[in-house]
Amino acid sequence: MPDIHDFHDFPDDPLPSIDEDQFRPIDGKVLFDGPRAIHRPRVLMLYGSLRERSYSRLATEEAARILRRLGAEVRIFNPSGLPLPDSTSADHPKVQELRELSIWSEAQVWCSPERHGSMTGVMKAQIDWLPLSMGGVRPTQGRTLAVMQVSGGSQSFNAVNQLRILGRWMRMFTIPNQSSVAKAFAEFDEAGRMKPSSYYNRIVDVMEELMKFTLLLRDRSDYLIDRYSERVESAEQVAKRVNQRSI
Repeated sequence: MPDIHDFHDFPDDPLPSIDEDQFRPIDGKVLFDGPRAIHRPRVLMLYGSLRERSYSRLATEEAARILRRLGAEVRIFNPSGLPLPDSTSADHPKVQELRELSIWSEAQVWCSPERHGSMTGVMKAQIDWLPLSMGGVRPTQGRTLAVMQVSGGSQSFNAVNQLRILGRWMRMFTIPNQSSVAKAFAEFDEAGRMKPSSYYNRIVDVMEELMKFTLLLRDRSDYLIDRYSERVESAEQVAKRVNQRSI
């Protein structure tokens, strides 16, 4: 097999619909030989319940402890006081806090209870307040994501499946593994710590995997999400502005 650096030397098939100025070969040096950051991976964690004894919050806090042991810098957003989407302006302090944390992050963990077969409104409201683009900055794009859920009854995967769809929509790298804790009320002690179980082991698995993917991708995310279609669109926008100035 050839080295990735030599891929661009292969003969090209005719591509009459391609914009040659924006079509670029894969740059193996950027993918494999670029500099690596040495700071702790920055992880934002969101949970989806406002209950005093919130099992999604307890699971999130347990996952945060594991992430810190693995070397991450972790911040947990408290959704209490976050207004409903579109009920006020984005200048609201809680909205600004959430957006700033998302921009700060290199990875995120979303943990929702399953209610009526889906994620909660509290969980969805947090994601809905995160725009795809904000003043040229993209608060979620290119970040790694782990999804988790807690259930009051038997094990289900409805919430994590929906969170995966949202993660893809927000242009995040959602890791393959996930956690679903059934009968969550029985999995935590009176102090709010998670008991030893296969559910706990799975959360450890998910946090390990999130850290590995984050360390692999965070320094290359800008290149990995650099898209031909967006380069073409940007070039067209620049051309329009130049043409308008010449009128």
